[in-house]
Amino acid sequence: MKHEDTILAAVAGFVDTLSFVALFGLFTAHVTGNFVLIGAGIAGFGQGVVLKLSVFPAFVCGVIASSLIARSMSGRPAWQGTRTLHAVQAVLLLGFCAAGVWATPVTQPDSLPALVAGIVGTFAMGVQNAHPRVIARAGGVPNTVMTGNVTQAILDVVDMLSAGTAEAARAAARARFGKMLPAIVAFALGAACGALGFRFVGFFALLAPVGALATLALCAAQTAGTTTQERA
Repeated sequence: MKHEDTILAAVAGFVDTLSFVALFGLFTAHVTGNFVLIGAGIAGFGQGVVLKLSVFPAFVCGVIASSLIARSMSGRPAWQGTRTLHAVQAVLLLGFCAAGVWATPVTQPDSLPALVAGIVGTFAMGVQNAHPRVIARAGGVPNTVMTGNVTQAILDVVDMLSAGTAEAARAAARARFGKMLPAIVAFALGAACGALGFRFVGFFALLAPVGALATLALCAAQTAGTTTQERA
């Protein structure tokens, strides 16, 4: 799908920000960011250390699940694996929504409901983090963590504006920038929507990324069917 990475970036920004504001600073997509918060919590500058430690195994399990699903479908067209992973992530985020509603109001970061919500949400984002690695997409860009994308976008701008850049290199930089920028903007907008969504409707806001992933799953099959018809 043409705008798949842009939509997934919005999903990652949405879910990561919602989990951060709802679950005491927990990152579900940018899971390594929890190392910083764990360190702060150990020194007495934060809370929810048990929660942040508990989600790492869930993230690992999400990555492993993606790999196993992709391996089980290795003999089939790539779109089938893509559709399955989007559907699995959608179901997991629906579980995150349900667990979050059950946990509301979240008053203790290390309570059982908060732990369940955080674990399910991180499992879901582990699936998304692994997805582009286990099922390759031509021309895809990272869609869960934007640090590398922002760095590359800045380097591309420098190349485009530098008088000493060869025309071929400038064209390549322009093409990369055109891929990176939509994902960066979508992640930022998704982050804002995630925070606002939680403020107004709580964990029910997660129904938005669930819907986006369900749409991607449906579009994967439709896109494949259209491509097959065009080739025929």
